[in-house]
Amino acid sequence: MELDHVIARRRMCRSFLPAPVPAEVLERALAAATRAPSAGNTQGWAFVVLEGEETGAFWSQQTDPAWLAHPSHPGLLRAPVVVLPLASRDAYLARYSEPDKASVGPSRVEQWQVPYWLVDVAFATMLLLLGSAQEDLGALFFALRRDPAPLLASLGVPPGWEPLGAVALGWPAPDDHASPSASRPRRPVAEVVHRGRWGGPPLSPGAPNPGSAAQARTIGL
Repeated sequence: MELDHVIARRRMCRSFLPAPVPAEVLERALAAATRAPSAGNTQGWAFVVLEGEETGAFWSQQTDPAWLAHPSHPGLLRAPVVVLPLASRDAYLARYSEPDKASVGPSRVEQWQVPYWLVDVAFATMLLLLGSAQEDLGALFFALRRDPAPLLASLGVPPGWEPLGAVALGWPAPDDHASPSASRPRRPVAEVVHRGRWGGPPLSPGAPNPGSAAQARTIGL
C-alpha cells in the first residue's frame, strides 16, 4: 500500500470486532513504531501490549465504573489489543552521558525546553497508528483518565517510565463511524504553510523551492 494512501485512510476507530489480531500482523504494526526518529537515536520508548483478557484490568483501572457500566462507545471495550506507549527520560540522560555525546552532556537534556523523550515516543506512536492502517487494523489513541501509577505497578513497569496514553487496536466493527470532529475539513496547505516568514506565499503545486538545494548543502543533507 502506498504511503499517501495509508496516511489518507488512517483515522481513529472507536468500535472493534472481538476477533483477535494474528501475532504476525500485530508484530508488523509494532515494528513500524520502532522505526521512529529519536534524539541521539536514544530510542527511549517501550510498549506494553495487552491482549484478550489482559485488557480487562486496564479498563477497570483506567475508567470510571459508571462509564464502564454504560460506556459512550461500547465497541471500544471489544478492542482485542491495548498498547501503552511509554517514555523514559532516564534513557536520554544515559545516552547523553556516552562518549560520542560528551560535547553535549546530560546537562543539556536537563535544559531542553521541549521534553524530547515525549516527542520521540509521540513519533513512534504515530508510526504505530500508520502501521496499523497498513495492516487494515483500526486504532484509537486516547488519554489515560486516572493516575497511571497503580496500573504501571500492576504491569511490572520499572520506575521512570511515563505513559503518553493508550492505543486500542483491532479489526474495525461494521458499526464504527467517524467522530463528528472528522467532518471538519482539513486546513488547506496555503493556510498553514508560511515560507520565508509568517504570511509568506506558499509554493504553487509542482513549483521547485529555490532555497531547498542551498539549505540542503548548508545542513549537510
